[in-house]
Amino acid sequence: MKIGLKAIEKKIFGFSIEEIEKWALKIGTDLLLSIVILVAGFWLANLASKTIRRVLKRSNTDESLVTFLSSLTSTALKLLVVVTSITQFGIQMTSFVALLGAAGLAIGMAFSGTLSNFAGGVMILVFKPFKVGDTILAQTAQGVVKEIQIFNTHIYTPDNKVVILPNGPIANGNITNLTKAENRRVDLIFHLSYGENFEEMKSILLDLFKDDERVLQDPLPFVGIGALTTISLEIHARVWTQKDNHTPVFYALNEKVYTELTTRGIQFHHENAVTKA
Repeated sequence: MKIGLKAIEKKIFGFSIEEIEKWALKIGTDLLLSIVILVAGFWLANLASKTIRRVLKRSNTDESLVTFLSSLTSTALKLLVVVTSITQFGIQMTSFVALLGAAGLAIGMAFSGTLSNFAGGVMILVFKPFKVGDTILAQTAQGVVKEIQIFNTHIYTPDNKVVILPNGPIANGNITNLTKAENRRVDLIFHLSYGENFEEMKSILLDLFKDDERVLQDPLPFVGIGALTTISLEIHARVWTQKDNHTPVFYALNEKVYTELTTRGIQFHHENAVTKA
């Protein structure tokens, strides 16, 4: 009976039970080794990336280059691990490459954005329109740059949201770097009722600006009438301060101006509008 069963199997499948067992054992072994290579390789890739990050930081390398190189190392090593794992499983890379070549147009279209982002990352590192730690406005997002990776840049907004922007559009678009220069101008706008003494108000504001140590006296603070509207005088005040003091100075001066002018009896227009930082 057993002999008859083996004969049927050999006739149907074209090989014996022993051959099936050997084939299954080989496939199982190759699959297991492929998984081990994949898991161990990804772990080593992450370890290498972290090691490079630590070494570069100790050598005082620019933070932007640190994040880019560590990300590039991790991606390149993981790609090598995937190729090695596929080869171990028994798939011939020549056939794999031929398959990629046949689907070259579709793959090229799919990866065009990714390659553009990689090129954008390289351009950002070479031309340095911003670096890690800078506050920028790009692609309608404003915040502090925390990481520049090979494909994306991570920005933390003032309310601590993480915005991940592709490097390609950033490099090819408009970038406003709010912290590249050492000093920034603070613009204040007040609406003063008609009939109030502008010269008195101007003197009060200039004294307030002079008393605040954070306000630079070179260039000198400026106060002037920006517009004569149908309902009020639009007063423009401009002062300069160090970049890190911009937002605190903006809110502090608004508060000081309001307190001082109301104490002196100078009236703002009831539809007073103040710009935000």
